[in-house]
Amino acid sequence: MSIIIKTPDQIEKMRIAGKLTADVLEMIAPHINKGVTTNELNQICHDFIVNEQESIPAPLDYHGFPKSICTSINHVICHGIPNDKKLKDGDIINVDITVIKDGYHGDSSVMFTVGKPTILAKRLIETAQECLNIGINMVKPGVLLGDIGYAIAKHAHEERFSVVQEYCGHGIGESFHEDPQVLHYGVRGTGVELKEGMIFTIEPMINAGKRHSKVLKDDWTVVTKDKSLSAQWEHTLLVTETGVDVLTLRSGEII
Repeated sequence: MSIIIKTPDQIEKMRIAGKLTADVLEMIAPHINKGVTTNELNQICHDFIVNEQESIPAPLDYHGFPKSICTSINHVICHGIPNDKKLKDGDIINVDITVIKDGYHGDSSVMFTVGKPTILAKRLIETAQECLNIGINMVKPGVLLGDIGYAIAKHAHEERFSVVQEYCGHGIGESFHEDPQVLHYGVRGTGVELKEGMIFTIEPMINAGKRHSKVLKDDWTVVTKDKSLSAQWEHTLLVTETGVDVLTLRSGEII
């Protein structure tokens, strides 16, 4: 495993990419309403990233992915492909944005609700965000990734939810996915030790039912096997001398 410790210059470029990513998520939020299609959301984000930000949407053509963003609705865990189906009242949707600026990646995702969600959906979304925040608040030099994964899973399980194990957070920089892998479950006292200058994502995927997943025939869309709801939040994080800097923090957001 070769973890890339970022230089001050690389960190500055990652800050810019992270801010642009957060800006896309803030921009798209008002557009997520009943009757809109995820293809329409994809086009709005694509145009904003390319024309306004003069940047590149990382998912487009990444290993053949056909769109510029991922939109994962209800029982879709991750990697949902935008299409022409309209959002309906009660839907929950994860919008996952990755922006490349000057060769560096920012990566973040947010859960949105359409109309009025069920009590279960609301609790699931809140728990998934709490899981992310628990992980973020542990990040500092010397902490082990196994401890972070353990704490995330512990909270999810206490809320009677499950943690997807097949997909994880990851190092990020000039490459979309770098070492280390950041699992959202783990054994205390194990795993990679965090060091100043590391940049990676935490992005727990939390299911209302069982943890098991399957990939659809499009080779991308990951769904819960039992068709239960799934929720995910993601941030790109820098390990600082004393703690953590959330590079994809949105305005007004409290971790």
